[in-house]
Amino acid sequence: MLKYFIAWVPMVFIAIANGLMREKFFAKRLKELNAHHASTATLVILFGIYILIIFRIWKPNSAQQAFDIGLFWLVLTVVFEFLFGHYIAGHSWRRLLNDYNIFEGRVWIVVLIWITLAPYVIYKLQN
Repeated sequence: MLKYFIAWVPMVFIAIANGLMREKFFAKRLKELNAHHASTATLVILFGIYILIIFRIWKPNSAQQAFDIGLFWLVLTVVFEFLFGHYIAGHSWRRLLNDYNIFEGRVWIVVLIWITLAPYVIYKLQN
């Protein structure tokens, strides 16, 4: 799984670049919630393309391994999000949890679902 940990690290930078795009492009043209939605969609697409590329280089051995990779990436992402977001970026726990509030239109959970399922989906599509 070490290689899939290594493969996860650039996903952090993809997400950061996507966040910068949201702030520099979407946020200036859309309402905040709409910018959040657009940013979520672009991140799902970017992660899908990235995972396609990674799986051409490091193809999982089985559908089960692909699913396990997704779970592994989910855990890494959530841990990173909360530890970095709170202790480095200085965001409150309330602010961090707000992105999970689907009742307020926050759809960050879609990214987490995609991170979890994309390796399996892409593995199946490539076979």
